Amino acid sequence: MPGTPETRSAETILAFDFGRRRIGVAVGQTITASASPLGVISNNAPGADVEKIAVLIREWRPDRLIVGLPLRADGTPSELQHELDAFVARLKTFSLPIESVDERYTSLEAEAQLRQARARGQRGRISKQLIDSTAAVLIAERYLAGRSD
Repeated sequence: MPGTPETRSAETILAFDFGRRRIGVAVGQTITASASPLGVISNNAPGADVEKIAVLIREWRPDRLIVGLPLRADGTPSELQHELDAFVARLKTFSLPIESVDERYTSLEAEAQLRQARARGQRGRISKQLIDSTAAVLIAERYLAGRSD
């Protein structure tokens, strides 16, 4: 039967939630259509920590990279677009397919999820790093949900 997990090829993805200071990272699988946070990569004046990205790529061996597009509410590119383009150019050096996903409101969703978990006593302090990596999970899950057609 087309589209069932048995007939689709398994893929691993790395998803990135781009930010000026930090880039959240998550790993996901097409078979389970789920993702897990991997933490954050520093991003500063010289750019993203490419060495750390290389370590993650060697460790997880992804089939493709997913980058969240920080769009405005009306769908137009945000003020981060130029910096995001530079980040994507750095990712291209890894010779992996790169796709993008609308990431509008993922940071707000991530923070809301984490606050709910904290209110239930399932989580402690909520750091900006945790919000960023959880936003990357949401980006990965959006990509994976779009593939399940």
